[in-house]
Amino acid sequence: MCKLKLRMILAIAISLVANDLIAQNPIITDQYSADPTARVFENRVYVYPSHDIPPSPGKGRPNWFLMEDYHVFSSDNLVDWQDHGMIVHQNKVPWVKPESYSMWAPDCIYRNGKYYFYFPSVPSDTTGGRGFRIGVAISDKPSGPFIPQPTAIKGVNGIDPNVFIDKDGQAYLYWSQGHIYGAKLKENMLELASDPVILQELPTKGLKEGPFLFERNGIYYMTYPHVENKTERLEYAIGSSPLGPFKFTGVIMDESPDGCWTNHHSLLHFKDQWYLFYHHNDLSPQFDKNRSVRIDSLFFEPDGKIRKVLPTLRGVGVSNAFKKIQIDRYSMISERGVSALFLDTTDRFKGWKAQFSSPGAWLQYTHVDFGKSTPKKVIVKLSSKRGGTLQLRTGSRSGPLMSEIVVPKDTSWKMVQSEVKLPQTGLKHLFVSLKGEGDVGVDWLQFE
Repeated sequence: MCKLKLRMILAIAISLVANDLIAQNPIITDQYSADPTARVFENRVYVYPSHDIPPSPGKGRPNWFLMEDYHVFSSDNLVDWQDHGMIVHQNKVPWVKPESYSMWAPDCIYRNGKYYFYFPSVPSDTTGGRGFRIGVAISDKPSGPFIPQPTAIKGVNGIDPNVFIDKDGQAYLYWSQGHIYGAKLKENMLELASDPVILQELPTKGLKEGPFLFERNGIYYMTYPHVENKTERLEYAIGSSPLGPFKFTGVIMDESPDGCWTNHHSLLHFKDQWYLFYHHNDLSPQFDKNRSVRIDSLFFEPDGKIRKVLPTLRGVGVSNAFKKIQIDRYSMISERGVSALFLDTTDRFKGWKAQFSSPGAWLQYTHVDFGKSTPKKVIVKLSSKRGGTLQLRTGSRSGPLMSEIVVPKDTSWKMVQSEVKLPQTGLKHLFVSLKGEGDVGVDWLQFE
């Protein structure tokens, strides 16, 4: 892993219904997930991603994307995520070719008391031509169950559906197939109300896909992944109407330095903050067709332009000091001597550890909430080949010493307790460093 001093670092087994997930980046760690569309429904954030599965003999096309179903996840704080389970499966949709493994990027929107879930796939009937179609499933709740419609939307061929409802109540559907297309939707949200048009004045060179449109302060932002060179970066263009024309304005996120070929995203305003939801192959570094959803904060300049987002491991949200803190999802690290390594390379869903290996090596983990309770001790799950001493501080690397943990020489994982010498309340930034020589791996820490 490449480590640059004081620089943000770019660094999932099918889950059960109502499974609780506590995560930073990636936010889903018990299964693969990609192409996240995030929406606010009933004061909660719901994420509708696609669901990558590992390739295996007889399933889909080798070394390609395999997706057979969709899950939905929700949170009220962007830290604690609930998996509501599978909501749509390829073999339960009348018009989809069975076992096609092509349930790609979806979207969901609320209208007139119903939730409309839009998804692409390969049809069993190809009389209308080869390629993907886009269908709809309907539910009374954002978490499902969703009932698929018997047919796909007539007149739409492509992938990556995105739905936008303007302030006047008019709904629009966007999708991609070589170009990015848009059309008005009828009130029933199941049929086009206008002929599709190619959105004009977007870049013409290279692949464009994954449209996501939103409006802010009277400006319509068309955002999309674009392969200008070898891998996708996230770009945006602005216009004065939902169907454009749009003027290319800038880059939201640069290409992955690790070579993950795709990126796919959505933008969300929640509790006075904008967020970018996207994906990376954190849990599958050698195979970029198994991806994982991430979140980072997003900001606008005074003139409405989007400030470029730097990917982080820390992600967003406030961590409860009295729950397990995965410090391997750090905010910043020292120039050398700290790295995030898989706990088990044969089962990457077990997550990572923070490995300290040289004197003075440190990491910062931001936004830890101690509330009004003063902890008496800290419990650290760790292992060490040589032993060592860890120091915990708050505020800064040279801030007051909060606790010192003497680490025994033991390569098995142990829970070690240490007294908290300095009372802590409120929101703090946590610094963990290696004092002197040693070699220490930390799975998590928690205050009591």
